[in-house]
Amino acid sequence: MNTPRLQIDLNKIFDNASMLVQRLKADGITVTGVTKAFLGAPQIAQTLLRAGVTFLGDSRIENIEKMRQAGITEPMMLIRSPMISQAARVVASANLSVNTEMAVLSALSTAAQMARKTHEVMLMVELGDLREGIMPQDVERIVQEVRDLPNIKFMGLGANLACRNGVVPDNRNMAELSALANRIAHTSGSCLPIVSGGNSSNLEWVFTGGTIGSINNLRLGESILLGREPLHREPIPGLHTDAISLVAEVIESKTKPSKPWGTIAQSAFNDIASTCARPEINQAVLAIGRQDVDPDGLRPPIGFEILDTSSDHLILNAGDEKPSVGSEIAFQLNYSALLRAMTSPHVSKTFVQNATISHPFVKTSDFAFQSDAA
Repeated sequence: MNTPRLQIDLNKIFDNASMLVQRLKADGITVTGVTKAFLGAPQIAQTLLRAGVTFLGDSRIENIEKMRQAGITEPMMLIRSPMISQAARVVASANLSVNTEMAVLSALSTAAQMARKTHEVMLMVELGDLREGIMPQDVERIVQEVRDLPNIKFMGLGANLACRNGVVPDNRNMAELSALANRIAHTSGSCLPIVSGGNSSNLEWVFTGGTIGSINNLRLGESILLGREPLHREPIPGLHTDAISLVAEVIESKTKPSKPWGTIAQSAFNDIASTCARPEINQAVLAIGRQDVDPDGLRPPIGFEILDTSSDHLILNAGDEKPSVGSEIAFQLNYSALLRAMTSPHVSKTFVQNATISHPFVKTSDFAFQSDAA
Protein backbone atom coordinates (compact mmCIF):
# COMPACT_ATOMS: atom_id res chain seq x y z
CA MET A 1 0.00 0.00 0.00
CA ASN A 2 1.02 3.61 -0.52
CA THR A 3 2.47 5.60 2.36
CA PRO A 4 1.77 7.89 4.01
CA ARG A 5 -1.92 6.96 4.06
CA LEU A 6 -5.06 7.38 6.03
CA GLN A 7 -6.44 3.93 6.74
CA ILE A 8 -10.20 4.26 7.05
CA ASP A 9 -12.29 1.40 8.42
CA LEU A 10 -15.81 1.86 7.06
CA ASN A 11 -17.28 -0.82 9.33
CA LYS A 12 -16.11 1.01 12.44
CA ILE A 13 -17.41 4.33 11.13
CA PHE A 14 -20.76 2.63 10.46
CA ASP A 15 -20.79 1.24 14.00
CA ASN A 16 -20.06 4.66 15.51
CA ALA A 17 -22.65 6.46 13.41
CA SER A 18 -25.42 3.90 13.89
CA MET A 19 -24.85 3.75 17.65
CA LEU A 20 -25.05 7.54 17.97
CA VAL A 21 -28.12 7.67 15.71
CA GLN A 22 -29.90 5.12 17.90
CA ARG A 23 -28.85 6.66 21.21
CA LEU A 24 -30.00 10.12 20.15
CA LYS A 25 -33.21 8.82 18.62
CA ALA A 26 -34.35 7.92 22.12
CA ASP A 27 -34.25 11.65 22.94
CA GLY A 28 -36.03 12.65 19.73
CA ILE A 29 -32.83 13.94 18.13
CA THR A 30 -31.83 13.25 14.53
CA VAL A 31 -28.25 13.30 13.27
CA THR A 32 -26.68 15.34 10.50
CA GLY A 33 -23.54 13.44 9.50
CA VAL A 34 -20.79 15.99 8.92
CA THR A 35 -18.63 15.17 5.92
CA LYS A 36 -16.16 18.08 5.87
CA ALA A 37 -13.27 16.25 7.58
CA PHE A 38 -13.05 13.75 4.74
CA LEU A 39 -13.73 16.14 1.83
CA GLY A 40 -17.06 14.57 1.02
CA ALA A 41 -15.58 11.15 0.17
CA PRO A 42 -18.57 9.21 -1.24
CA GLN A 43 -17.51 5.97 0.48
CA ILE A 44 -17.85 7.54 3.93
CA ALA A 45 -20.93 9.58 3.01
CA GLN A 46 -22.75 6.42 1.92
CA THR A 47 -21.67 4.69 5.14
CA LEU A 48 -23.23 7.50 7.21
CA LEU A 49 -26.46 7.29 5.23
CA ARG A 50 -26.65 3.52 5.76
CA ALA A 51 -26.20 4.17 9.47
CA GLY A 52 -29.31 6.33 9.51
CA VAL A 53 -28.23 9.99 9.46
CA THR A 54 -31.00 12.32 8.30
CA PHE A 55 -28.82 14.87 6.51
CA LEU A 56 -25.28 15.02 5.23
CA GLY A 57 -23.66 18.28 6.30
CA ASP A 58 -20.58 19.98 4.89
CA SER A 59 -18.97 23.41 5.19
CA ARG A 60 -17.75 23.53 1.56
CA ILE A 61 -20.03 23.57 -1.44
CA GLU A 62 -17.26 21.86 -3.42
CA ASN A 63 -17.59 18.77 -1.22
CA ILE A 64 -21.37 18.74 -1.62
CA GLU A 65 -20.96 18.98 -5.39
CA LYS A 66 -18.49 16.07 -5.25
CA MET A 67 -21.04 13.91 -3.45
CA ARG A 68 -23.77 14.89 -5.92
CA GLN A 69 -21.50 13.97 -8.82
CA ALA A 70 -20.97 10.58 -7.17
CA GLY A 71 -24.72 9.98 -7.37
CA ILE A 72 -25.72 10.78 -3.79
CA THR A 73 -29.22 12.26 -3.87
CA GLU A 74 -30.10 12.39 -0.15
CA PRO A 75 -30.63 15.74 1.62
CA MET A 76 -27.49 17.82 2.14
CA MET A 77 -26.93 20.81 4.41
CA LEU A 78 -24.30 23.50 3.88
CA ILE A 79 -23.22 24.07 7.49
CA ARG A 80 -21.19 27.24 6.89
CA SER A 81 -22.94 30.44 5.83
CA PRO A 82 -22.77 30.61 2.02
CA MET A 83 -20.53 33.06 0.21
CA ILE A 84 -22.61 35.44 -1.89
CA SER A 85 -20.35 34.59 -4.83
CA GLN A 86 -21.45 30.94 -4.55
CA ALA A 87 -25.20 31.49 -4.06
CA ALA A 88 -26.16 29.84 -7.36
CA ARG A 89 -24.00 26.79 -6.64
CA VAL A 90 -25.48 26.47 -3.15
CA VAL A 91 -29.03 26.52 -4.49
CA ALA A 92 -28.11 24.01 -7.20
CA SER A 93 -26.56 21.39 -4.91
CA ALA A 94 -27.56 21.93 -1.26
CA ASN A 95 -31.09 21.37 -0.02
CA LEU A 96 -30.53 23.59 3.00
CA SER A 97 -27.98 26.15 4.18
CA VAL A 98 -27.29 27.81 7.52
CA ASN A 99 -27.36 31.59 7.46
CA THR A 100 -26.82 34.74 9.52
CA GLU A 101 -26.84 37.62 6.99
CA MET A 102 -29.79 39.07 5.09
CA ALA A 103 -27.54 40.01 2.17
CA VAL A 104 -26.66 36.35 1.69
CA LEU A 105 -30.26 35.25 2.13
CA SER A 106 -31.37 37.76 -0.52
CA ALA A 107 -28.74 36.40 -2.90
CA LEU A 108 -29.98 32.85 -2.27
CA SER A 109 -33.54 34.02 -2.95
CA THR A 110 -32.51 35.53 -6.28
CA ALA A 111 -30.57 32.40 -7.24
CA ALA A 112 -33.48 30.17 -6.26
CA GLN A 113 -35.90 32.21 -8.37
CA MET A 114 -33.59 31.95 -11.37
CA ALA A 115 -33.30 28.19 -10.87
CA ARG A 116 -37.04 27.86 -10.23
CA LYS A 117 -36.32 26.05 -7.00
CA THR A 118 -37.13 26.51 -3.33
CA HIS A 119 -34.09 26.68 -1.08
CA GLU A 120 -34.41 25.82 2.62
CA VAL A 121 -32.58 27.84 5.26
CA MET A 122 -31.79 27.56 8.95
CA LEU A 123 -30.80 30.65 10.95
CA MET A 124 -27.86 30.34 13.32
CA VAL A 125 -28.18 31.95 16.75
CA GLU A 126 -25.24 33.38 18.74
CA LEU A 127 -25.17 31.73 22.18
CA GLY A 128 -21.82 32.92 23.47
CA ASP A 129 -19.02 31.14 21.58
CA LEU A 130 -18.70 34.18 19.28
CA ARG A 131 -18.25 32.47 15.96
CA GLU A 132 -21.28 32.75 13.63
CA GLY A 133 -24.78 33.61 14.77
CA ILE A 134 -27.52 36.21 14.95
CA MET A 135 -27.83 37.91 18.33
CA PRO A 136 -30.84 36.40 20.14
CA GLN A 137 -32.75 39.68 20.40
CA ASP A 138 -32.68 40.03 16.59
CA VAL A 139 -33.76 36.52 15.64
CA GLU A 140 -37.55 36.94 15.56
CA ARG A 141 -37.33 40.05 13.39
CA ILE A 142 -34.99 38.37 10.91
CA VAL A 143 -37.18 35.26 10.77
CA GLN A 144 -40.04 37.45 9.60
CA GLU A 145 -37.84 39.04 6.93
CA VAL A 146 -36.71 35.62 5.74
CA ARG A 147 -40.29 34.40 5.45
CA ASP A 148 -40.99 37.26 3.07
CA LEU A 149 -38.21 36.21 0.66
CA PRO A 150 -39.38 34.49 -2.57
CA ASN A 151 -38.30 30.87 -3.08
CA ILE A 152 -36.84 30.64 0.43
CA LYS A 153 -38.30 28.29 3.03
CA PHE A 154 -37.48 28.93 6.68
CA MET A 155 -36.83 25.58 8.37
CA GLY A 156 -35.64 26.44 11.84
CA LEU A 157 -32.83 27.56 14.13
CA GLY A 158 -29.37 26.27 14.91
CA ALA A 159 -26.44 27.08 17.15
CA ASN A 160 -22.77 26.26 17.38
CA LEU A 161 -20.72 26.10 20.56
CA ALA A 162 -17.23 25.04 21.66
CA CYS A 163 -15.52 25.57 18.28
CA ARG A 164 -13.99 29.00 18.88
CA ASN A 165 -13.93 29.74 22.61
CA GLY A 166 -14.81 26.36 24.07
CA VAL A 167 -18.18 27.44 25.46
CA VAL A 168 -19.84 24.27 26.75
CA PRO A 169 -23.39 23.34 25.67
CA ASP A 170 -25.52 23.17 28.81
CA ASN A 171 -29.09 23.50 30.02
CA ARG A 172 -28.87 27.29 30.10
CA ASN A 173 -27.80 27.98 26.52
CA MET A 174 -29.82 25.10 25.08
CA ALA A 175 -32.90 26.39 26.93
CA GLU A 176 -32.32 29.79 25.34
CA LEU A 177 -32.33 28.22 21.88
CA SER A 178 -35.43 26.16 22.71
CA ALA A 179 -37.27 29.23 24.02
CA LEU A 180 -36.53 31.15 20.83
CA ALA A 181 -37.76 28.22 18.74
CA ASN A 182 -40.94 27.97 20.82
CA ARG A 183 -41.72 31.68 20.47
CA ILE A 184 -41.27 31.54 16.70
CA ALA A 185 -43.37 28.37 16.49
CA HIS A 186 -46.12 30.00 18.56
CA THR A 187 -46.17 33.02 16.26
CA SER A 188 -46.41 30.89 13.12
CA GLY A 189 -48.73 28.28 14.61
CA SER A 190 -46.49 25.31 13.77
CA CYS A 191 -43.39 23.68 15.24
CA LEU A 192 -40.04 24.31 13.57
CA PRO A 193 -38.89 21.28 11.55
CA ILE A 194 -35.26 21.72 12.67
CA VAL A 195 -33.79 23.01 15.92
CA SER A 196 -30.14 22.01 15.63
CA GLY A 197 -28.48 22.39 19.01
CA GLY A 198 -24.88 22.01 17.91
CA ASN A 199 -22.16 19.48 17.21
CA SER A 200 -20.35 16.58 18.88
CA SER A 201 -19.65 18.79 21.89
CA ASN A 202 -23.37 18.55 22.75
CA LEU A 203 -23.19 14.80 23.40
CA GLU A 204 -22.06 15.06 27.00
CA TRP A 205 -25.01 17.37 27.71
CA VAL A 206 -27.45 14.90 26.12
CA PHE A 207 -26.01 11.75 27.68
CA THR A 208 -25.88 13.17 31.20
CA GLY A 209 -29.58 13.95 31.32
CA GLY A 210 -29.66 17.44 29.83
CA THR A 211 -33.06 19.06 29.32
CA ILE A 212 -33.62 18.51 25.60
CA GLY A 213 -36.50 20.96 25.17
CA SER A 214 -37.10 21.68 21.47
CA ILE A 215 -33.66 20.48 20.30
CA ASN A 216 -34.24 17.82 17.63
CA ASN A 217 -30.99 17.68 15.64
CA LEU A 218 -27.22 17.55 16.17
CA ARG A 219 -24.47 17.86 13.57
CA LEU A 220 -21.88 15.15 14.29
CA GLY A 221 -18.47 14.65 12.74
CA GLU A 222 -15.64 14.13 15.24
CA SER A 223 -17.64 11.76 17.44
CA ILE A 224 -18.48 9.52 14.48
CA LEU A 225 -15.03 9.49 12.88
CA LEU A 226 -12.83 9.43 15.98
CA GLY A 227 -15.15 8.09 18.69
CA ARG A 228 -14.39 11.04 20.99
CA GLU A 229 -16.21 14.06 22.34
CA PRO A 230 -14.52 17.41 21.60
CA LEU A 231 -14.79 19.07 25.01
CA HIS A 232 -12.18 16.88 26.71
CA ARG A 233 -11.16 14.62 23.78
CA GLU A 234 -12.16 11.59 25.83
CA PRO A 235 -13.40 8.33 24.25
CA ILE A 236 -17.16 7.89 24.09
CA PRO A 237 -18.15 4.57 25.67
CA GLY A 238 -19.05 1.95 23.08
CA LEU A 239 -17.47 3.77 20.12
CA HIS A 240 -14.35 2.91 18.13
CA THR A 241 -11.49 5.37 18.56
CA ASP A 242 -9.38 3.69 15.87
CA ALA A 243 -11.69 3.87 12.85
CA ILE A 244 -9.12 6.09 11.13
CA SER A 245 -5.37 5.84 11.50
CA LEU A 246 -2.40 7.50 9.82
CA VAL A 247 0.27 5.13 8.58
CA ALA A 248 3.75 6.44 7.70
CA GLU A 249 6.90 4.73 6.46
CA VAL A 250 10.31 4.66 8.10
CA ILE A 251 12.98 6.10 5.79
CA GLU A 252 15.85 6.13 8.29
CA SER A 253 16.49 4.11 11.45
CA LYS A 254 19.71 4.72 13.38
CA THR A 255 21.13 5.00 16.88
CA LYS A 256 22.02 8.66 17.35
CA PRO A 257 22.95 11.09 20.11
CA SER A 258 19.91 12.49 21.81
CA LYS A 259 21.24 16.04 21.86
CA PRO A 260 22.32 18.19 18.90
CA TRP A 261 25.76 19.76 18.78
CA GLY A 262 27.06 23.01 17.37
CA THR A 263 25.76 26.55 17.79
CA ILE A 264 21.97 26.37 18.23
CA ALA A 265 19.51 28.86 16.71
CA GLN A 266 15.90 28.59 15.57
CA SER A 267 14.83 25.60 13.51
CA ALA A 268 12.78 25.79 10.31
CA PHE A 269 9.60 26.24 12.37
CA ASN A 270 11.11 28.40 15.13
CA ASP A 271 11.20 25.47 17.54
CA ILE A 272 13.77 24.94 20.25
CA ALA A 273 15.75 21.77 19.71
CA SER A 274 14.34 18.80 21.65
CA THR A 275 16.45 16.94 24.19
CA CYS A 276 16.33 13.57 25.89
CA ALA A 277 17.79 12.31 29.17
CA ARG A 278 19.43 9.31 27.50
CA PRO A 279 22.76 9.96 25.74
CA GLU A 280 21.72 7.89 22.72
CA ILE A 281 18.36 6.87 21.29
CA ASN A 282 16.99 4.63 18.57
CA GLN A 283 15.82 7.34 16.21
CA ALA A 284 13.39 6.71 13.35
CA VAL A 285 12.69 9.24 10.62
CA LEU A 286 9.34 8.91 8.85
CA ALA A 287 8.31 10.28 5.46
CA ILE A 288 5.61 12.69 6.58
CA GLY A 289 5.72 16.23 7.95
CA ARG A 290 3.91 19.43 8.77
CA GLN A 291 2.89 19.90 5.15
CA ASP A 292 0.76 16.77 5.51
CA VAL A 293 -0.43 16.63 9.10
CA ASP A 294 -0.66 18.52 12.38
CA PRO A 295 2.02 16.68 14.39
CA ASP A 296 0.56 17.90 17.69
CA GLY A 297 -2.53 15.83 16.88
CA LEU A 298 -0.72 12.51 16.44
CA ARG A 299 -0.55 9.76 19.05
CA PRO A 300 2.25 7.24 18.39
CA PRO A 301 2.25 3.57 19.39
CA ILE A 302 3.17 2.59 22.95
CA GLY A 303 6.91 2.94 23.49
CA PHE A 304 7.37 5.55 20.75
CA GLU A 305 7.76 9.29 21.27
CA ILE A 306 7.45 12.09 18.72
CA LEU A 307 10.54 14.29 19.07
CA ASP A 308 10.26 16.80 16.24
CA THR A 309 8.78 17.47 12.83
CA SER A 310 9.89 19.49 9.85
CA SER A 311 7.93 20.11 6.67
CA ASP A 312 8.67 16.61 5.31
CA HIS A 313 10.05 14.55 8.21
CA LEU A 314 8.68 13.16 11.45
CA ILE A 315 11.34 12.15 13.98
CA LEU A 316 10.58 9.48 16.59
CA ASN A 317 12.35 8.15 19.62
CA ALA A 318 11.66 4.46 19.06
CA GLY A 319 12.50 3.49 22.63
CA ASP A 320 13.74 -0.08 22.87
CA GLU A 321 12.76 -0.86 19.28
CA LYS A 322 14.71 -0.22 16.12
CA PRO A 323 12.20 -0.24 13.26
CA SER A 324 13.55 -1.39 9.94
CA VAL A 325 13.69 0.95 6.97
CA GLY A 326 10.53 0.43 4.94
CA SER A 327 8.43 -0.62 7.92
CA GLU A 328 5.18 1.18 8.73
CA ILE A 329 4.10 2.88 11.94
CA ALA A 330 0.47 3.74 12.65
CA PHE A 331 -0.77 6.73 14.64
CA GLN A 332 -4.08 7.77 16.10
CA LEU A 333 -5.19 11.28 15.15
CA ASN A 334 -7.17 14.08 16.67
CA TYR A 335 -9.53 16.18 14.57
CA SER A 336 -6.91 18.77 13.63
CA ALA A 337 -4.48 16.12 12.38
CA LEU A 338 -7.25 14.35 10.49
CA LEU A 339 -8.33 17.53 8.70
CA ARG A 340 -4.82 18.35 7.51
CA ALA A 341 -3.96 14.80 6.49
CA MET A 342 -7.21 14.39 4.58
CA THR A 343 -6.53 17.64 2.71
CA SER A 344 -2.94 16.77 1.78
CA PRO A 345 -2.55 15.44 -1.77
CA HIS A 346 0.52 13.55 -0.57
CA VAL A 347 -1.47 11.38 1.86
CA SER A 348 -3.39 8.57 0.17
CA LYS A 349 -6.76 7.41 1.46
CA THR A 350 -7.38 3.69 1.80
CA PHE A 351 -10.82 2.30 2.66
CA VAL A 352 -10.74 -1.03 4.44
CA GLN A 353 -13.02 -3.34 6.39
CA ASN A 354 -11.97 -4.17 9.97
CA ALA A 355 -8.33 -3.22 9.48
CA THR A 356 -5.47 -4.74 11.42
CA ILE A 357 -2.34 -2.71 12.01
CA SER A 358 1.17 -3.91 12.74
CA HIS A 359 1.72 -1.57 15.71
CA PRO A 360 -0.93 -1.22 18.45
CA PHE A 361 -2.41 2.15 19.29
CA VAL A 362 -2.00 3.72 22.67
CA LYS A 363 -4.75 2.32 24.87
CA THR A 364 -6.99 4.76 26.70
CA SER A 365 -9.01 4.06 29.79
CA ASP A 366 -12.74 3.68 29.43
CA PHE A 367 -14.51 7.01 29.72
CA ALA A 368 -17.88 7.53 31.37
CA PHE A 369 -19.58 10.90 31.10
CA GLN A 370 -19.91 12.56 34.48
CA SER A 371 -23.17 14.33 35.25
CA ASP A 372 -23.24 17.85 36.65
CA ALA A 373 -24.43 16.36 39.92
CA ALA A 374 -21.47 14.02 40.29
